[in-house]
Amino acid sequence: MKPPAPALRASVASLEQAAQWYATLRDDRATESDQLAWRTWLAQSPEHEAAWAHIDTVSRKFDPLRGLGPPGTAAAVAGLDVARAKAVGRRSALNALGGGLGLGVVAWLGWRHTPLPALAMARLRADHHTGTGERRDLALADGSRVWLNTRTALQVRLNARERRLVLLAGEILVDTARDALQRPFYVDTAHGRLQALGTRFTVRDTEGRVRLNVFEGLVEIHTHGGKVLRVPAGQAAGFDAETVSALQDADRLREAWSRGSLPADSLPLGSLLEELGRYRHGHISVAPEVAGLQVMGVYPADDPEQALYMLEQALPIRVRRALPWWTTVEAR
Repeated sequence: MKPPAPALRASVASLEQAAQWYATLRDDRATESDQLAWRTWLAQSPEHEAAWAHIDTVSRKFDPLRGLGPPGTAAAVAGLDVARAKAVGRRSALNALGGGLGLGVVAWLGWRHTPLPALAMARLRADHHTGTGERRDLALADGSRVWLNTRTALQVRLNARERRLVLLAGEILVDTARDALQRPFYVDTAHGRLQALGTRFTVRDTEGRVRLNVFEGLVEIHTHGGKVLRVPAGQAAGFDAETVSALQDADRLREAWSRGSLPADSLPLGSLLEELGRYRHGHISVAPEVAGLQVMGVYPADDPEQALYMLEQALPIRVRRALPWWTTVEAR
């Protein structure tokens, strides 16, 4: 069941607060007052305890809190141990938060230093795959080319009857070649099959829905539920197993990534940062007051830190890194 929006927002806010507390306690200027304020915040709700536990778990993989030695560290660690003990005794309370906090953690803390479980499983079945920030260019035996975007898993099935790709996760750009055997070219997804008719197109599987952008030729969508839609060059459509959206203009961002670029033409900052986050380890969050800022320019997908620097120079924003893997973009 989808969690209610307020629970999800609260969970993200708690995670943001936990990241800030973690950075504060690691600072050599941390005081007893800081420790007391942190303990007060921690004790306010089971959600705070769970948020802190998640922040601590991931932080220790990057830069452990234990043994760093700044003043207040020992007290912070001791407090964390108490919080963990409480969390065990209040498991039922935390489980009650599972709908909001649990899915919030999946959505916002799908930590990019390791593959998400679904992607990890997809990789086991894949012929080709990419990690975070990695792209690959494949030349198929029939002369077609396929580019794999970051965090993608793909199967390739070429035989005497058909040419077929199976997108297990992520995103691909396909440039089909003419085939002397006149075999059809398919891309299978979790929600349906695409048939390419001499074309160049991208397919992205995300959040339970597939997005198709066609740049040349024609692609026909066949959903598992029996819906059919032809998408011509310059158009795009999204679909799941039962529904297909109306045609929209194709998004050039969905092709430019194959060249390592993220173009923005009056793109909201929040949308660009969401895309940029796919190419780097860690979490990026954006404050609501700047998420709607319109962005222009071309940004490097292969160098997310440079892209963040460019954005900081061009817009009235500040990029804060409370932790090595937690980045917040806020108003300057």
